[in-house]
Amino acid sequence: MSRCRVAVVGAGPVGLALALHARSLLPQAAITVFDARPAERDVAGDPRALALALGSLLFLERLGLWPGALAQAAAPIAEVRVSQSAPAFPGRAAQPEVLLSAQALGVPQLGAVLGYGALLAALQHAWLAAVAAEPQRLGARFGTPVAALKPVPGGVEVDAGVAETFELAVVAEGGVFGEQARKTLVRDYAQTAWVGEVTLEGGVAGVAFERFTPGGPLALLPLAPRGELAPGLRRAALVWCVARDDDPLGALDERRRMALLAHLLPAQAGQVRSLAPLRAFALGLNAERSLVQGRVVRIGNAAQTLHPVAGQGLNLGLRDVQALAQALRADDDLDAALRRVAWARAPDRWSAIVATDVLARSFTWQWPGAAALRGLALAALEAAAPLKARLARQMMYGWL
Repeated sequence: MSRCRVAVVGAGPVGLALALHARSLLPQAAITVFDARPAERDVAGDPRALALALGSLLFLERLGLWPGALAQAAAPIAEVRVSQSAPAFPGRAAQPEVLLSAQALGVPQLGAVLGYGALLAALQHAWLAAVAAEPQRLGARFGTPVAALKPVPGGVEVDAGVAETFELAVVAEGGVFGEQARKTLVRDYAQTAWVGEVTLEGGVAGVAFERFTPGGPLALLPLAPRGELAPGLRRAALVWCVARDDDPLGALDERRRMALLAHLLPAQAGQVRSLAPLRAFALGLNAERSLVQGRVVRIGNAAQTLHPVAGQGLNLGLRDVQALAQALRADDDLDAALRRVAWARAPDRWSAIVATDVLARSFTWQWPGAAALRGLALAALEAAAPLKARLARQMMYGWL
């Protein structure tokens, strides 16, 4: 491994995190990052919100990026509340709800919500600084798209205008479901995610809401405050999933979207005061059966694109990063290390894939009593403290 040449294809958060982590764990390996995006393009302004689990924050701390400026731009998650909008038990004032609390679990926070652009800009800055410090073994090929990967004896030929051979190629180009080439396991959920920002008045800061509605899950994530907000107002990121063929949002103006959102949200979320323009994304499952194919490894969304119902996509990708770098460090036999990665990551990957797939498809089940059954499941989970704690720790750290 000391002489290994590694190509990282894709300079998104997962690809850059791998490059930085491998730089530290594999001090003799040569690492080159390729991306079609020019390095000078401003990425900091991308407003998409990322829900980072506590385990991901601890990993960013290992990379030297947390807490620092990133933590100041993030909103901590102290609680997660899971409920449904349709009454599980009509006539009852109290409806089932699952409450996951950092205080109850003995951790400082369950995670944090951070802008995609803020995280990507910090990772890119750190990688470019690393390349400047060690130009002999580290490279940044921004503005250089990779046209093809070709297996060759002892490695992979990377075609980025000029063909070069690397012992290992790691593909970290993610993208969204609607724009991806189809992988081995594909399921189109026929759902659309409307994503944007909402301003709330009242409610409690630091609480993330997951709300099951008849059309799909609705998530509300706390965002860090901004100076221009009036006193008493809070920002939150919105991910609103609806059926594609019965979309209640596409034809509505902002006022009517706000009214519908206020109807679906629990009272604890606060009152909706404004809603920014929403962007629509198609939702589906698009996954490889294994991370490893010869000397090519796929991680993050390049390996598994999931429904956002549990907010685990990036967290799963960062756990891919850690497992891969650790395996490369521990074994001088590259092929044995890659086999270990494939086996080690399978339980975490498949538990996330199956869980999000079942939850996403459950909203298409049209049969009597569905709301009551979901309510019973929520009530049972809330009552089963050990099971609830196990679920919370899996969300924070992955499969343990």
